[in-house]
Amino acid sequence: MDVLSDAITAMRTGRPSSNRLRVNSPWCYRFDQYEGAGFHVLLRGTGWLIPEHGAPTRLSTGDVVLVPHGSAHILSDSSDARGAVPFHTAVADPDGQTDFLCGKYRLDQMRTHPVLAGLPDVVHLPAQLGRHAELRAAIDLLAGEVTDERPGRDAVICDLLDLLLTYLVRAWLDDNAETGWPRALRDREIAAALEVLHADPAAPWRVEDLAHRVGLSRATLARRFTALTGQPPMAYLTWWRMTTAARLLRSTDQPLPAVARQVGYTSAFAFSHTFKRHFGLAPGRYRSEGRQPDEPGADSSSSPGSG
Repeated sequence: MDVLSDAITAMRTGRPSSNRLRVNSPWCYRFDQYEGAGFHVLLRGTGWLIPEHGAPTRLSTGDVVLVPHGSAHILSDSSDARGAVPFHTAVADPDGQTDFLCGKYRLDQMRTHPVLAGLPDVVHLPAQLGRHAELRAAIDLLAGEVTDERPGRDAVICDLLDLLLTYLVRAWLDDNAETGWPRALRDREIAAALEVLHADPAAPWRVEDLAHRVGLSRATLARRFTALTGQPPMAYLTWWRMTTAARLLRSTDQPLPAVARQVGYTSAFAFSHTFKRHFGLAPGRYRSEGRQPDEPGADSSSSPGSG
């Protein structure tokens, strides 16, 4: 199993959306706090991303910015945020000298995997020749699709947005590979242990079983796993089981005992007790209060109001 893919899948709710906008200066758009993640790609021109907290980031042609925690921010042609208007009120100018691509993903922040929780509020990936080739290719394809009215456009855009999110996170992991979770995913034995737990979270794992599986002593696995991920192996397993259960509760109609069995609990009572300890809600209430259907109206379009 792929830990990063699992981490993104566990958080995803609904469909992503994106749009492309061309404008002339002056322009200054506000993006309110959002239950998910957003991104911006400056296809042509220059600009600034101004976070609610922290220093502004200057953007040049080809730069990509990910706002992974949905924090409020402003996109502007200057570092002055005064006069910002909501992005959905933007009016496109076909002759504009600034061209950018914006998008957003609906994510359940209650199920944030620590590999994603460790991302900063703003991930800035400057355009550099020869770096992150897959990310650049996905951006080029997406920019064309949101502009052209071609058959199959909606399906292509949805798939490209999924690719883009993965490539954005992967690029940050590549650029910050020396500590924490980025390093854990590159540590052969720790990555193998994570993959085993993700592949079969319902198995009755013990630290010694996991250590034997990846070729380490029990003490070495526990020490390295905890140092890199911030949790002991069995604590991480419990967290991942509950996170998986939370996704199943809101994305399927499986009864509670079936969900419990899928994450390693033969007793629905024991599962409910552990789940409530992690999420502050009983499983049934978690399902009824937070379950949301896909947003068929949140399709990708070239209208600024969709981003």
